[in-house]
Amino acid sequence: MGKKKVTIKDIANELGITPSAVSKALNNHPRMSIETKNAVLKVAKRLNYQPNLLASALRKGKSNLVGIIVPRAHSNFFSSVVENIEETLNGKGYNVVITQSNESYRKECKNIDALLHIQVDGIIASLANETVDLKYFNKIISNGVPLVMFDRSEDVLKADYIGINDYGSSKLVVDHLVEQGCKRIAHIAGFANTRIYKNRIEGYKDALAENGLPLDADLLVESKLTIKDGRDIMEHFLAMPERPDAVYAAGDYAALGALQTLIEHGIPVPKEMALVGFSNEPFTSLVAPSITTIDQHSAQIGKLAAESFLKKVEGTSEDLDKIILEPELLIRASSMKSKALA
Repeated sequence: MGKKKVTIKDIANELGITPSAVSKALNNHPRMSIETKNAVLKVAKRLNYQPNLLASALRKGKSNLVGIIVPRAHSNFFSSVVENIEETLNGKGYNVVITQSNESYRKECKNIDALLHIQVDGIIASLANETVDLKYFNKIISNGVPLVMFDRSEDVLKADYIGINDYGSSKLVVDHLVEQGCKRIAHIAGFANTRIYKNRIEGYKDALAENGLPLDADLLVESKLTIKDGRDIMEHFLAMPERPDAVYAAGDYAALGALQTLIEHGIPVPKEMALVGFSNEPFTSLVAPSITTIDQHSAQIGKLAAESFLKKVEGTSEDLDKIILEPELLIRASSMKSKALA
């Protein structure tokens, strides 16, 4: 049998006063005497009383809790965003409740229901890869709960959004690879049903055209961007009669898997195959060769997402924030083909 949770009524019975008086004392009501307040606090501490935050939120209409939904907690990008959201909101008296969807639409919906049930004051989220139906995010909005999206969202969703120029990111990558002498550039893409990956695909296609390079449909493969996907897709590229001379992966984990396969096959990187990833995960600077990647400014995204929520909850802005940051290409050894050939 679990230990019974101590309630306000237990404290009241111990002191011989009403539960209402205990509640007022715990909330520092001005009409309660110092003696009563001290007595209540002393008994509450001895009985290890823990306030019911949900009940308090229902009474006050404010919980000082903000829900966060991320697709993957292990990603450095998402953990950095969350860290900066939490740091910013803690400074304003809010605590965060962190959930992850594991890229599952079903789990994402359950997370939303759970956060709404505990009366969070707002939700900051990034879509799961599986999410196509936005009805649960529209449910947040219809309930009057401030919603801020970051990294992954959709234009039809009437919510604040903080992200980077995904289309421009791909153009930075392709232009760099062309400067390195690459002429057959493959793309390990995310699924095009998600706006950010669709924009990266469009940027890749347009950059090829602008550089006078043909689009080969066999060199564009959509995936979940896992390490396994990177390995498997690289095997597919290596089996082609005419291999690519560069691979741009829309995620660093896929780039890592691709690099592992190239090393196992004894193919020198970047001399025979240049490689670029996306997100600036910590391992990209530690592997050999180090992986060229796109920095998404995760810390700045986290701070801006938190500030957008604060503007909404404090009533200082009724307009929707849409903040698009310009990415930075971090050029490392894996793509320096011209230097490797020198």
